[in-house]
Amino acid sequence: MNIVFMGSPDFAVPGLEKLYNEPGITIKAVVTQPDRKKGRGHKLRPTPVKQMAHKLGLKVLQTDNINREEFITNLRDLSPEAIVVVAFGQKLGKKVLELPSYGCINLHASLLPRYRGASPIHRAIINGDKVTGVTTMYMDEGWDTGDIIYKKEVKINREDTAGTLHDKLASIGGDLLVKTLNDIEKGVAPREKQSEDKASYAYKIDRKIGELDWSRSSEDIFNLVRGVNPWPGAYTTWKGKLLKIWWVEPLKLTVTENDKKMEAGEVITASQEDGIIVKTGDDAVKIIELQLAGRKKITADKFVLGYNIKEGDKLG
Repeated sequence: MNIVFMGSPDFAVPGLEKLYNEPGITIKAVVTQPDRKKGRGHKLRPTPVKQMAHKLGLKVLQTDNINREEFITNLRDLSPEAIVVVAFGQKLGKKVLELPSYGCINLHASLLPRYRGASPIHRAIINGDKVTGVTTMYMDEGWDTGDIIYKKEVKINREDTAGTLHDKLASIGGDLLVKTLNDIEKGVAPREKQSEDKASYAYKIDRKIGELDWSRSSEDIFNLVRGVNPWPGAYTTWKGKLLKIWWVEPLKLTVTENDKKMEAGEVITASQEDGIIVKTGDDAVKIIELQLAGRKKITADKFVLGYNIKEGDKLG
């Protein structure tokens, strides 16, 4: 099968590699977003997909508008039987969708119709889900609304972060893409309408979502810290300074600690032996790893040793 692959971020790279290595699939070109300025030096940086495509020796096309007529002509000249889209970052119009004979196939990082939208991985962890997965679908003109081809469930472990889950789903999704294209070509791929009654949306997240509300439950705080790690990161303030929180563990308060009647966000304990324990809306969390603004990420015992954090200090 001759295909065009469209993708941009790291999530799309395993899928590109696995399709490239599949004997029955030929990638005629890779389409990705234009190079953008990033980092302190504001240097132009290629997308991860562009970098991998060059490594594999594949033709790369870049555009800021996939639906521009001249670009559609370029796509048509490639005669793709299918267009595979993984986190490309642009919405495909009707002319592009109707171009390949087998259609446009998308890989999405959730079990559709749950978590349509831009941030399904973050939302699944933040909401405390135990299971998520990946879905392949035939694309239509909506956002993640096309007919489902295959789903693959993936367990969310308590030690998972958005980062680790991202990598798992990207790899498993790449395998699912290979199966999907092979079965489409064989004429045995299923097709199922999405249930609008079960649809939910994972809207794009920004840095503000990482601000910790200590009045929430310990489990909610635990899930938020995991769900925004490594980006955008959970944070609070301490003595007027930004404090990033990289890992916590929920704790049940002892009777003695409960008797202290501390407010949410107050430090219950700060010692090298016990680390840093903070009151939450229902119990407490133990901070495992944290980072003061402008400093390195360190463990709680080292933070206690290096900074004057003490019982009764207020976070947030």
